[in-house]
Amino acid sequence: MISFAALHHAGTPLLLPNAWDHASAAALAARGFPAIGTTSLGVAAAAGLADGTAATRDETLLLAQRLGKGPYLVSVDAEGGFSNDPAEVGKFARALAAAGAAGINLEDGRVDGTLTPTAVHAAKIEAVKAAAPDLFVNARTDTYWLGGREAETSRRLDAYRRAGADGVFVPGLSDLSGIASLVKRLDIPLNILYSPTGPSVAQLGEVGVARVSLGSLLFRVALGAAVDTAVGIRAGRPVTGRVPTYAEVQGLSPDHPQR
Repeated sequence: MISFAALHHAGTPLLLPNAWDHASAAALAARGFPAIGTTSLGVAAAAGLADGTAATRDETLLLAQRLGKGPYLVSVDAEGGFSNDPAEVGKFARALAAAGAAGINLEDGRVDGTLTPTAVHAAKIEAVKAAAPDLFVNARTDTYWLGGREAETSRRLDAYRRAGADGVFVPGLSDLSGIASLVKRLDIPLNILYSPTGPSVAQLGEVGVARVSLGSLLFRVALGAAVDTAVGIRAGRPVTGRVPTYAEVQGLSPDHPQR
């Protein structure tokens, strides 16, 4: 199997779909996606918890343990590492690596709309690389996502690269010229969050983006489709779109007797 790091240097962007449970990850992998990310929103919402509040450490690790032994590579969205203590973040990263994860996504945005101090986030990255050297660290800055902090982007990314980040992630940046400029000044892979109203994957690849994440999009689409289907049935409308059979969903389990 090709390494997770190598997928970021394949000449075309790594399109990383984000799963929220075993079934969604297995179904995506079955359609040819070599690597699967997790979505912190999906994991939190499925557990009845709020995203970005460091409340889903256990759920995130459990999902990594479920997915880490699958026939695909897994990158785990770990919010800000579930702690402000770099040592604790490193300990969590070590547990992810032991579970079989190939990557971790660490964000500097906080639920109160502020950014983690650059030095603190850099220390978390250093702790992860010390605890789990082979774990691909995708260092996310929310300077665009939160708005009003865009001028800090380059300085933060430089600090995260020096701390050992293997790639950097700037969600909210969707202007192609701005993305192209950032790619030119970086010497590590750039990850961009896909937006249905933004550039296509092909366009992002043309300007040098190495990885395109779908974030919580698939979870939100699935949730919306489930509710729309129930409402439609109540209104007497037929079910549309492809619906996996019971047997197909059963077949996604590694313990299914037919596997």
